[in-house]
Amino acid sequence: QVQLVESGGGLVQAGGSLRLSCAASGRTFSTRAMGWFRQAPGKEREFVAAISRVGGTTYYSDSVKGRFTISRDNAKNTVYLQMNSLEPEDTAVYYCAAQGILRVVSTSLGEYEVWGQGTQVTVSS
Repeated sequence: QVQLVESGGGLVQAGGSLRLSCAASGRTFSTRAMGWFRQAPGKEREFVAAISRVGGTTYYSDSVKGRFTISRDNAKNTVYLQMNSLEPEDTAVYYCAAQGILRVVSTSLGEYEVWGQGTQVTVSS
């Protein structure tokens, strides 16, 4: 079973940038599509970005498209989320997640079976 550990969150001013990392343990990372989700206080967890097993396909929510970039390095068992032009509305706990082995990349929360503990991102105005 894969385990996920996020890092890179923090406090940033509006317009700034952060890069989140998600390190995966185990030997199955390259067989799993990966995603980033976020949850703001009082709101449901929502999809942010997803990437296929070899990185050829990516998806973004409309709210982050053009500002965030998801990428992965299968040699390092790591997936990244580069976040630019951050807005106060991006404030949330960000979660990395892995789909089941060999599943087609999805934007649906229910398709993800392994979750990290989350990392806080706070954007001040």
